[in-house]
Amino acid sequence: MSAADNGTERSLGQLVATATAEMSALLHDEIALAKAEFRQDAKRAGIGGAAFSMAGALALFALPVLSFAAAYGIHNLGLGLAWSFLIVGGAFLVLAGLLALLAMAKMKKIKKPERSISSAKETAAVLQKAKPHPRVAPVEHPMLESVTRSSV
Repeated sequence: MSAADNGTERSLGQLVATATAEMSALLHDEIALAKAEFRQDAKRAGIGGAAFSMAGALALFALPVLSFAAAYGIHNLGLGLAWSFLIVGGAFLVLAGLLALLAMAKMKKIKKPERSISSAKETAAVLQKAKPHPRVAPVEHPMLESVTRSSV
Protein backbone atom coordinates (compact mmCIF):
# COMPACT_ATOMS: atom_id res chain seq x y z
CA MET A 1 0.00 0.00 0.00
CA SER A 2 1.53 3.31 -1.05
CA ALA A 3 1.10 6.79 0.38
CA ALA A 4 -1.05 7.73 -2.63
CA ASP A 5 -3.49 4.92 -1.78
CA ASN A 6 -3.88 6.24 1.77
CA GLY A 7 -4.58 9.74 0.58
CA THR A 8 -1.72 10.97 2.77
CA GLU A 9 0.62 12.03 0.02
CA ARG A 10 2.26 15.30 1.00
CA SER A 11 3.80 17.90 -1.22
CA LEU A 12 7.52 18.54 -1.38
CA GLY A 13 7.03 21.87 0.40
CA GLN A 14 5.24 20.16 3.28
CA LEU A 15 7.98 17.57 3.56
CA VAL A 16 10.67 20.27 3.60
CA ALA A 17 8.70 22.26 6.19
CA THR A 18 8.32 19.18 8.38
CA ALA A 19 11.99 18.28 8.05
CA THR A 20 13.01 21.87 8.86
CA ALA A 21 10.77 21.95 11.92
CA GLU A 22 12.12 18.62 13.14
CA MET A 23 15.74 19.72 12.57
CA SER A 24 15.03 22.96 14.43
CA ALA A 25 13.51 21.06 17.36
CA LEU A 26 16.45 18.67 17.37
CA LEU A 27 18.91 21.57 17.37
CA HIS A 28 17.06 23.28 20.25
CA ASP A 29 17.10 20.02 22.21
CA GLU A 30 20.83 19.58 21.58
CA ILE A 31 21.52 23.13 22.76
CA ALA A 32 19.41 22.56 25.89
CA LEU A 33 21.33 19.36 26.61
CA ALA A 34 24.67 21.12 26.15
CA LYS A 35 23.57 23.91 28.52
CA ALA A 36 22.48 21.40 31.14
CA GLU A 37 25.77 19.50 30.89
CA PHE A 38 27.73 22.75 31.08
CA ARG A 39 25.82 23.87 34.19
CA GLN A 40 26.46 20.51 35.83
CA ASP A 41 30.17 20.61 34.96
CA ALA A 42 30.47 24.23 36.13
CA LYS A 43 28.85 23.31 39.43
CA ARG A 44 31.23 20.37 39.86
CA ALA A 45 34.22 22.57 39.00
CA GLY A 46 33.09 25.17 41.54
CA ILE A 47 32.70 22.59 44.28
CA GLY A 48 36.08 21.06 43.37
CA GLY A 49 37.79 24.46 43.44
CA ALA A 50 36.27 25.26 46.82
CA ALA A 51 37.40 21.88 48.17
CA PHE A 52 40.98 22.49 46.92
CA SER A 53 40.96 25.94 48.52
CA MET A 54 39.82 24.54 51.85
CA ALA A 55 42.42 21.77 51.66
CA GLY A 56 45.15 24.35 51.03
CA ALA A 57 43.96 26.52 53.92
CA LEU A 58 43.89 23.56 56.29
CA ALA A 59 47.38 22.48 55.19
CA LEU A 60 48.62 26.03 55.76
CA PHE A 61 47.12 26.08 59.26
CA ALA A 62 48.60 22.64 60.03
CA LEU A 63 52.15 23.67 59.13
CA PRO A 64 52.91 25.66 62.31
CA VAL A 65 51.31 23.00 64.50
CA LEU A 66 53.39 20.28 62.88
CA SER A 67 56.50 22.43 63.17
CA PHE A 68 55.95 22.84 66.90
CA ALA A 69 55.26 19.12 67.24
CA ALA A 70 58.50 18.28 65.42
CA ALA A 71 60.49 20.73 67.56
CA TYR A 72 59.05 19.39 70.81
CA GLY A 73 59.59 15.83 69.58
CA ILE A 74 63.27 16.57 68.98
CA HIS A 75 63.40 18.27 72.41
CA ASN A 76 62.10 15.08 74.02
CA LEU A 77 65.09 13.25 72.53
CA GLY A 78 67.35 15.24 74.84
CA LEU A 79 68.26 18.39 72.89
CA GLY A 80 67.52 21.86 74.17
CA LEU A 81 64.32 23.54 73.04
CA ALA A 82 66.15 26.25 71.10
CA TRP A 83 68.24 23.69 69.21
CA SER A 84 65.09 21.71 68.40
CA PHE A 85 63.42 24.76 66.83
CA LEU A 86 66.62 25.60 64.93
CA ILE A 87 66.75 22.09 63.49
CA VAL A 88 63.11 22.30 62.33
CA GLY A 89 63.67 25.80 60.88
CA GLY A 90 66.86 24.63 59.16
CA ALA A 91 65.00 21.66 57.66
CA PHE A 92 62.40 24.07 56.23
CA LEU A 93 65.18 26.24 54.77
CA VAL A 94 66.86 23.20 53.18
CA LEU A 95 63.50 22.10 51.72
CA ALA A 96 62.87 25.63 50.40
CA GLY A 97 66.37 25.69 48.83
CA LEU A 98 65.81 22.35 47.10
CA LEU A 99 62.47 23.54 45.73
CA ALA A 100 64.11 26.77 44.50
CA LEU A 101 66.82 24.76 42.72
CA LEU A 102 64.17 22.58 41.11
CA ALA A 103 62.26 25.68 40.00
CA MET A 104 65.42 27.26 38.53
CA ALA A 105 66.25 24.07 36.64
CA LYS A 106 62.76 23.99 35.15
CA MET A 107 62.89 27.69 34.26
CA LYS A 108 66.18 27.27 32.41
CA LYS A 109 64.55 24.65 30.17
CA ILE A 110 61.98 27.17 28.93
CA LYS A 111 62.72 28.13 25.33
CA LYS A 112 61.47 30.83 23.04
CA PRO A 113 58.51 29.85 20.86
CA GLU A 114 60.78 29.59 17.82
CA ARG A 115 58.18 28.14 15.45
CA SER A 116 55.67 30.86 16.30
CA ILE A 117 58.30 33.57 15.87
CA SER A 118 59.42 32.22 12.49
CA SER A 119 55.81 31.85 11.35
CA ALA A 120 55.05 35.44 12.38
CA LYS A 121 58.14 36.66 10.51
CA GLU A 122 57.11 34.75 7.39
CA THR A 123 53.61 36.19 7.58
CA ALA A 124 54.98 39.70 8.02
CA ALA A 125 57.28 39.23 5.01
CA VAL A 126 54.41 38.02 2.85
CA LEU A 127 52.18 40.89 3.94
CA GLN A 128 54.91 43.44 3.20
CA LYS A 129 55.14 42.16 -0.37
CA ALA A 130 51.37 42.16 -0.84
CA LYS A 131 49.87 44.98 -2.81
CA PRO A 132 46.41 46.33 -2.10
CA HIS A 133 43.67 45.28 -4.44
CA PRO A 134 43.13 48.03 -7.03
CA ARG A 135 39.76 49.70 -6.79
CA VAL A 136 37.69 49.44 -9.90
CA ALA A 137 36.01 52.63 -11.02
CA PRO A 138 32.22 52.33 -10.87
CA VAL A 139 30.60 51.54 -14.16
CA GLU A 140 28.43 54.36 -15.35
CA HIS A 141 25.08 53.26 -16.60
CA PRO A 142 22.14 55.55 -17.43
CA MET A 143 19.65 53.33 -15.57
CA LEU A 144 21.76 53.36 -12.42
CA GLU A 145 21.93 57.15 -12.43
CA SER A 146 18.13 57.43 -12.63
CA VAL A 147 17.73 54.99 -9.72
CA THR A 148 20.18 56.85 -7.52
CA ARG A 149 18.62 60.22 -8.36
CA SER A 150 15.10 59.01 -7.59
CA SER A 151 16.12 57.47 -4.25
CA VAL A 152 17.82 60.68 -3.05
